[in-house]
Amino acid sequence: MADNNQKPTNSRMANLHPEGKPRKKIWLQIIKWFFIVAMLIIVSGVGLFAYYAKDAPSISQAQLQSGGTSSLYTRDGKFLLSLGSEKRTYVNNDEIPKELKNAIVSVEDRRFYKEGIGLDPIRIVGSVLVNAKSKGVAAGGSTITQQLVKLSVFSTAASQRTLRRKAQEAWLSMKVEREFSKEQILEFYINKVYMNYGNYGMGTAADFYYGKDLKDLDLAQTALLAGMPNAPVTYDPYVYPEKAKYRRDIVLRAMLKNDKITKSQYTQAVNEPITQGLQPKKNNATSELRKVDDPYIKEVISEVKSKGFNPYNDNLKITVNIDQDAQQKLYDLVNNGSVPFTNDKMQVGATIIDPRTGHVIAIIGGRKLPSVQLGLNRAVQTGRSTGSTVKPVLDYGPAIEYLNWPTSHILDDSKYVYPGTNIQLYDWDNKYEGKMTMRHALEQSRNVPAVKTLSKVGVARASLFARKLGVNVPSDSGLSVAIGANASSLQMAGAFGAFANNGVYHKPQFVSKIETPDGLTRNYDSSGTRVMKESTAYIMTDMLKGVLTKGSGTQARIKNLYEAGKTGTVKYSDEELVKYPQYKNSPKDSWFVGYTKLYSMGIWTGYDNLKDGTPSGVGSSSAQLLYKQMMSYLMTDKANKDWTKPSTVVRRRIANGTQDKVVSPTASNSSWQLFVKGHAPKNPYSEVTVDKRKDEDDDVDTRFDTEDDTSSKGQSHSQSSSSSSHAEQQSSSQKLSSTSDNNNSNNQNQNNNQQTENKSNNQNNNSQQNTNNQNNQNQQQNQGNNSNNNH
Repeated sequence: MADNNQKPTNSRMANLHPEGKPRKKIWLQIIKWFFIVAMLIIVSGVGLFAYYAKDAPSISQAQLQSGGTSSLYTRDGKFLLSLGSEKRTYVNNDEIPKELKNAIVSVEDRRFYKEGIGLDPIRIVGSVLVNAKSKGVAAGGSTITQQLVKLSVFSTAASQRTLRRKAQEAWLSMKVEREFSKEQILEFYINKVYMNYGNYGMGTAADFYYGKDLKDLDLAQTALLAGMPNAPVTYDPYVYPEKAKYRRDIVLRAMLKNDKITKSQYTQAVNEPITQGLQPKKNNATSELRKVDDPYIKEVISEVKSKGFNPYNDNLKITVNIDQDAQQKLYDLVNNGSVPFTNDKMQVGATIIDPRTGHVIAIIGGRKLPSVQLGLNRAVQTGRSTGSTVKPVLDYGPAIEYLNWPTSHILDDSKYVYPGTNIQLYDWDNKYEGKMTMRHALEQSRNVPAVKTLSKVGVARASLFARKLGVNVPSDSGLSVAIGANASSLQMAGAFGAFANNGVYHKPQFVSKIETPDGLTRNYDSSGTRVMKESTAYIMTDMLKGVLTKGSGTQARIKNLYEAGKTGTVKYSDEELVKYPQYKNSPKDSWFVGYTKLYSMGIWTGYDNLKDGTPSGVGSSSAQLLYKQMMSYLMTDKANKDWTKPSTVVRRRIANGTQDKVVSPTASNSSWQLFVKGHAPKNPYSEVTVDKRKDEDDDVDTRFDTEDDTSSKGQSHSQSSSSSSHAEQQSSSQKLSSTSDNNNSNNQNQNNNQQTENKSNNQNNNSQQNTNNQNNQNQQQNQGNNSNNNH
């Protein structure tokens, strides 16, 4: 019989816990591994911190005491100006009221005086938890010392908030805490912070906002200044009084909670109007240089912000592309009477770029202006129609690029009604000139050929071409954009710069380099982007040369200079003329965009408001005259080089009245025309180089005489496309009459005009019949793209 007390030797428990071995507690294993992992993390963290901290930038008392403003330098390294106030009111520790210190500490860093290392671990952990809960940056963990370090040697750009940067910031904060007292750190901070309107330091702000010293401010005023550095623009008491009061009251509540003020003091201060004691808003004293450069500085600030930096707080060294001599010359020309304007209210916006780099070398945002910093910059506003200056960008450039049209391509300037509407398109002289070459249509700025060209190319495809050149034209626009689209002088100078630069586009830029105090350098120059074939750029430039020699831009012509350009004029709409009938025969806006190989210049002239007047007399030519004087100045002592014809372009001597009938290089009644290689007619004669072009070619009128024979190929090209992607989308109450550039166009025989009009009417009727279905669909749209009458 088995012994009932005998223990089994092969049970599961026996195997798991053999005799003689103590049982290990699982929780002890967990604790052990937890401490091992924690120690590894701590050691790794300390090692990583030390690795990052060893490369921390140096920090000195001079850096801590300096203002936070950024400085601008020219490309040759010369200091230009500072973005901050020219005079900063620095207040020493014994001049800073205790009340202001209490306000700052209460709202920014309650444990400031208790921290011994410049860091607040409790605040850091709290901010991490709050931010994790909000899934964003809802609370900051920086002490006043850390904020001072950031303002002194680091960029505040979000892209620079890296682990390396945070480690270096913490290390420097500990260093500052070791070397300076709490009172010194507060003094540096109070004099460092940005307070809007170019003011740095709370002493400067006290004078700007209240006309007082810090010691003379009441509690509510002190609290407002203490809270503003958090977001100085947002808490601007002039512009956003409600937000400013909200921030002020937060500071007061923090002071109450921190036992720095009594309940009665708090109640009295929060009930004080935010405007109490506030001085009338004033402009900081503006130096003459700042006044001249103001439009340029405004765009620099905008561009720096777009790159993720804060130009007011980051102590940046910003290298700008300005040519100060050119900037001064441009300013002088529009303000000292050298260029005539209709009156002092007439305005101007102009931009000059280097097409080889995109560098904006000069810009003017207005004339006869008060000393206002960062005022309206008319050179970059995009709410005005370009008139005919858009034709190379939106009409003829795409036609050359996509359809391989030659300069001799036949176009028909005859009666035209926008498809799907009853709106008739007119040229500036209310006449139609019949058949003509693309070259002549562009030179003389005829409207109907331009609209027909856009119709043939298609608005969607043309808008893509324009966008690559920096001009934004909606792809669903009506055909009226062919003779005017909204763009700025900056955009137009950049777009024409691509023609000047053989088809390579550089986006206009004001800043070439940004350097931060911690040694970070960002370079912004680029090699540009090819946006069109070299053949397109050369052919367009060749046609635009004629605008200055025999077309609508002769007043801008500079003798013996290789240059090209385009005029543009915008007329008043019928609705505007009802209110101001006296403007009937005057332009609303006048443009000129011209270029050489070294400079591209876009100019708009007009009035801010209809009631201010209209360009009249010599003022109608101000844009051309400004270009002529400014470009003459720019090209002085510069190489005057012509564009080199690429191998992808061929020249043929073409009989007038035909598109592709090649004749002898010495034949009369003919002219040189350009073709894209592979799309040129055969040449039975020997090739003739550009240098052998006959001088008299510049005087040849390349319009087609309607009595001359034209090839069947030319006739087919003159038809208006029956499959245009978009028709004119204006209501029938808007009569779209054309605008023109000037009266330099050659008049054709009246009989020929009538004969051409009759023939064209029949053609248009047939074309209209074929496009009824498309027109009905288009007519349902309401683009209203161009309420002004542009050409």
